[in-house]
Amino acid sequence: MSAPFPALTEMPSPQYVMSADGMRIATYQWGDDDAPTVLCVHGFASSCRDNWVSTGWVRDLTRAGFRVLGVDQRGHGASDKPYEASAYGMDALVDDLVTVLDTYLLDTVLYAGYSLGARVGWQLAVQVPEHVGRAVLGGIPDGRPLARLQIEQARAYVDHGIPIEDKVTQNYVTLTERVPGNDLRALIGLAEGMRLGDADPDPTHPPTQEILFATGSEDAILERSRLLADATPHGTFVELPDRHHFNAPGSRVFRHAAVEFFTQGE
Repeated sequence: MSAPFPALTEMPSPQYVMSADGMRIATYQWGDDDAPTVLCVHGFASSCRDNWVSTGWVRDLTRAGFRVLGVDQRGHGASDKPYEASAYGMDALVDDLVTVLDTYLLDTVLYAGYSLGARVGWQLAVQVPEHVGRAVLGGIPDGRPLARLQIEQARAYVDHGIPIEDKVTQNYVTLTERVPGNDLRALIGLAEGMRLGDADPDPTHPPTQEILFATGSEDAILERSRLLADATPHGTFVELPDRHHFNAPGSRVFRHAAVEFFTQGE
């Protein structure tokens, strides 16, 4: 007997795209090739499966008539996982997505991103606006990306098994170890690399597209998310009841708001 929701429980084989600097980026497709495409980009220490498939997003988007193009960002999932911090600047993460769109011959897509994926999505929408129609940005801004992570404590844990004292760092490490295939050394490199010249989203130069912001009611960044939405000319905001930063992607309110938002643009 087949699974009742195969899009919720099954992953297609990854199709690899080669980045400009030689990294293999894993991509996944669901739905009709002729349907409007939603590019889904996950958060730190997550993956396409963890962020979008297991939470029902792929199921709901395809049922609503959209094609889904999912990506494992470098350092995650089935994509290459370099350890060097220099491999993880914001420009590299944005360039990876542009390369994916070029490879799939997609001029403009709808965009769904969470946490790190939302931060990259903001930058994609600002730097190459012709590629992004509407966008859903969840859990943004998470400060200067991953700035709250105590890198030295995480590294001491990996190298020597020294227990982590900082609660936020422990939460990130627990999240990392929860997702199969994660490599903590690569994610420490990402956290370090994202601090090299990167900054919070600039509210004085926001995207000009229609943007839906969504953040959990229990997330420490809730008010800053509202401020970003207010600073965005065509920004709207939805608060996700009883959700914190790590479980917001599974919110039914989040999924339904995103599907309605994307459908309105068609």
